Amino acid sequence: MSPIFDFFLEPYYQREGYLIVLEAIAFVFGIASVVYAKQRNILVYPTGLIATTITVYLFLYDELMGDMMMNFYYSIMSIYGWWNWARRKDGKLVVPVSQTSSREKLIGFGFFVITMAITYGVYTAYGTEIGPTNYIDIFTSGVFFTAMWYMANKKLENWTLWIFADVITVPLYAYRGWGMLSLQYLIFTVLAIQGYLAWKKHLDKNQQPA
Repeated sequence: MSPIFDFFLEPYYQREGYLIVLEAIAFVFGIASVVYAKQRNILVYPTGLIATTITVYLFLYDELMGDMMMNFYYSIMSIYGWWNWARRKDGKLVVPVSQTSSREKLIGFGFFVITMAITYGVYTAYGTEIGPTNYIDIFTSGVFFTAMWYMANKKLENWTLWIFADVITVPLYAYRGWGMLSLQYLIFTVLAIQGYLAWKKHLDKNQQPA
């Protein structure tokens, strides 16, 4: 077997079978969720909720507290996003695709800082030794949570943040031995670029004067 395959598969040789199955299920539903997000389909949330709930357990099992907290946040935000995307008034969606205002940018930055602080606190409270990769994890946690909030409110900028944090997460998860999740985030990066282009096209079309 090639060194590349060995690198991705070796961590699974000693892993319990049910954990590998759970990771595979999270992989499939995670990809489906991003595909639905790109299409502005509300199924992004139930599929995403399945993926994040499973991933919370996996990361808790491996004591990756920053990643666990991030996916816990995702689960909560998925419920909010599901409700927000479903809202209608006079038969029309209440929340259309739009760009962030200056106020929303400030709120997003606030979420970024608060999420990093909470994630750091969870690491400390759990007694986990914080190394360089954990600090990266704390940083991306802040970016991902802000992206999730922007997505729940259909803000175009959510895709920019996903792309940025996904690119960081691919090598981070590969280094930690999470082969499937590293591959998943590589696919997420491609889908996020496509999602940005699709939402931007939709936004430009709907901003054109009648």
